[in-house]
Amino acid sequence: MYDLNQLRSFVVLAEELHFGRAALRLNMTQSPLSRQIQRLERVLGVALFERSSRSVGLTRAGSFFYPEAKRIIRLSETATDIARRMAHGLEGSVSLGFTATSAYDVLPRLVTACMAQLPSVHLALKEFTTQEQLDALESGEIDLGLVRPLLARPQVPSLLMSQEPLVLALPEGHDLTRRAALHMRDLDRRDFIGFSYDSRYFSGLSEAHFMANGVRPAIVQQIGHIHSILPLVGAGVGLALVPRGACQLGVAGVVFRPIESVLDQQVELHLIWRDTESPPALTERLIAVARSLA
Repeated sequence: MYDLNQLRSFVVLAEELHFGRAALRLNMTQSPLSRQIQRLERVLGVALFERSSRSVGLTRAGSFFYPEAKRIIRLSETATDIARRMAHGLEGSVSLGFTATSAYDVLPRLVTACMAQLPSVHLALKEFTTQEQLDALESGEIDLGLVRPLLARPQVPSLLMSQEPLVLALPEGHDLTRRAALHMRDLDRRDFIGFSYDSRYFSGLSEAHFMANGVRPAIVQQIGHIHSILPLVGAGVGLALVPRGACQLGVAGVVFRPIESVLDQQVELHLIWRDTESPPALTERLIAVARSLA
């Protein structure tokens, strides 16, 4: 079987049609160049050059072989470059899980930064709940995830990406919208749309604020997702506490107001990845991009 050195020697000689000039380009003497060509011809079983004391020319077989030899060399060089870039985390594909609310702010910023800093890296985005992301991370379905604070498996490495306060979502025209400032105490015995157990992080965070402020709202509905809660708020079903990023959803009939609480506990979003001694280079590159945004 021929090797790449023999192919390179053939290509250069085919372009120069002169052993002296070809040897100079290849940084070798004419004798080893001649031996490389002879070995290649023996492997192929055909003559690639017509030689005389005065000239060198390609045979018909050599003319057909020339573009194919160049293509093989180019593919080899491309494959080598891709392998090196992947080894250094500059090329390849990485799967990133995210929660629905992370798509309001952090996810777009992270994707934009990756596109700018790692243009040859493909991000495969997958929307999951926090618990689903933990399972997907463990099974290898995703490489990283944007999740709410971990309720279990604290051994998973993480990076705090953002903190934001809870705000009050109200229907337009509600009497509380006319107040200059709102406090959690204002929610006592008010009709309220809470989070279901499926969203136990938000459910637990809301409950913590209620208890700290001595508030007992009247829970009329319990819903799992913010984008389902807000239309019900707009319909006048009840009030809701949501992360400030939800204001970007622009749901008709819903207004948002800051609300004071004696509990200084905000909504957090973390980037997580598998706990290994040596994460893949591509994962490390993406973590580095995320750190620049955190």
